[in-house]
Amino acid sequence: MQSELEILLVAAVTIACLHTFSGPDHYVPFVALSKSRNWSLTKTIWWTVICGCGHVWSSILLGLGGAAAGWSLSKVQWLEGTRGGLAGWMLLGFGVIYGIWGIINVYRNKSHKHFDVEDGGDVYVFEHRHGSAVQSKERHKVTPWVMFIIFLLGPCEPMIPLLYFPAAQNSVSGMLSMILIYTAVTLATMIFMVVLGYYGISIFKTNKLEQFMHPLGGLTIFICGAGMVFMGW
Repeated sequence: MQSELEILLVAAVTIACLHTFSGPDHYVPFVALSKSRNWSLTKTIWWTVICGCGHVWSSILLGLGGAAAGWSLSKVQWLEGTRGGLAGWMLLGFGVIYGIWGIINVYRNKSHKHFDVEDGGDVYVFEHRHGSAVQSKERHKVTPWVMFIIFLLGPCEPMIPLLYFPAAQNSVSGMLSMILIYTAVTLATMIFMVVLGYYGISIFKTNKLEQFMHPLGGLTIFICGAGMVFMGW
């Protein structure tokens, strides 16, 4: 269980970084609001943490659904010897399905929420397709609390299977480790990118990577599950 948990923790770190880093919406709006409202760096980070916690907590709530299923599995006596293998197959299967779903969304160019920053520093949210124009009437002005609600309602789906496995192994410590690591890495990545933007440093161009966020998450889960099932990780 220890080696398998370590693999899952690596997957949690990878997904948290990819999910945050590849989405400019996780940090650009905070920089824009900070500049337009003359926030200090401390206040900017404070709002980043508040919204980041809302984003992470909604992801964890989704993950607890998978954890409940895994916990139920851990109580089935006749599956005692196969729980680990079954959980690995579940991870592999979820990775395939989630990755395919992400690729389909890339192909269809499915609309999603996006933020727009005007020259004056005002931030607007709107439904967006990559490569398409947006009319001003489709946009809504964003305030810090509106930002919090948007992040709260936008979870990271790959947390579901990551919590399933330690629950299937009846490991409360494993679940807590997963939650703490995922939370810490997500918030650290958001703060890192916001601080760079606050000081006018732009060394990463992640706009094109954003639409591939879900396929990359699915690939990470798939590799994790395949390693457990076929390579004895």
